[in-house]
Amino acid sequence: MKKTLLLSVAVCICITGSVFADIFAQGTANEFNIDFVPISGDTNPTSGYGIVSDDYRMGTLEISNAQWTKFTNAYGPVTGSPSSAYDGSPSFTGTNIPTNNLSWYEAAQFVNWLNTSTGHQAAYKFTGTQGTGDYALDVWDAANAAGGTNLYRHKDAFYFLPSEDEWVKAAYWNGTNLQTWATVGDAYPAQGDGVSGTGWNYYNSGYATDPVGPWAVGSGSAELNGTYDMMGNVFEWMESSYNSGDYLSGSARGIRGGSYCGSAGSYLRSSTRGSTGAPYYEYGSFGFRVASVPACPSADLTTTVL
Repeated sequence: MKKTLLLSVAVCICITGSVFADIFAQGTANEFNIDFVPISGDTNPTSGYGIVSDDYRMGTLEISNAQWTKFTNAYGPVTGSPSSAYDGSPSFTGTNIPTNNLSWYEAAQFVNWLNTSTGHQAAYKFTGTQGTGDYALDVWDAANAAGGTNLYRHKDAFYFLPSEDEWVKAAYWNGTNLQTWATVGDAYPAQGDGVSGTGWNYYNSGYATDPVGPWAVGSGSAELNGTYDMMGNVFEWMESSYNSGDYLSGSARGIRGGSYCGSAGSYLRSSTRGSTGAPYYEYGSFGFRVASVPACPSADLTTTVL
C-alpha cells in the first residue's frame, strides 16, 4: 500500500475590495470593530510614493470618536512626554465623527494597544511607565526594525500607522498607475454634504457641511480601493517622518489626505504631500486610520495516510 503524506496549508489570497473586520476588547462593554480592505503588493508604481511590495491591509475608515473612547476605557490614561502632546480633547464630538485634535504619539499608543490586546508585538517603542508623564517614544534598533530600516515600527507588529507609501498606494493605485484622485475612474471628486452618502468633505467655494467640520466616517463615496475619506474630512497622520530617513522621535511626520477646510487642488491630489506636523501637534483637522499585515488564517497541518 502506497503511503502519501498530505499537508494542508492555508493560503492567503489578497482580493482588492473585500472587507475584513477585526474585533477588539471582544466580549466586553468596550468591544469595537475596525474594517480593513486588502492592498496587493503584486504591482507598484515605478517611482515616487506608493511603492510597497508586500501585501497589507488599510483601514476602511478613519478611527472614530466612539472607537477612541472604547480604547481609552480599556487602556487607561493616554499620556506621556511631552505633555503638550496629550493635553487636547476632540474639537468635534459625535460618536461617528473621526477622532481629532490628537497627536501622533496618541495615535501610536492606540495602535500599540490594538497589538498588545490581541497578543501581538507593539508597533512603537515607548520607554518609562505607561499612564505617566515619563512615557516617551523611542526607536527600535535595526535588528527589530521593520525591514531592518524603519526604526519606528517593530518588524513583528500586526497593526501600525500607515507609512506614506502604504497610504498613497491604498488611496491612489489602480493596479496600473497612480491616479490623480482616489475616485473610481479617476474622476474629479465631487463635494458631498454628509447626508446623501456621496461625495467628499472638502472646501470648494464654501464648506461641505453645516455646521462646518468633519462628517461621520464613511458618509461619502467609496473610493478606488474600497476606503472612505482618504480625500478630505480630516488630515491623517503618517507613520513616516516627512524627511526620508529621519528617525528622531520628535521629527516632523507626514500628513496626507486634506480635510474639511482644504481645497481639492491643494490637498487631495496624489502628488500633494500636504503638510508636516510635529508629532506633538494636536489640531481639530488631524485624525488617523490604521493599517495592518494581511489577515491570513493560521496554517492547518494535517497528516493523512492512504
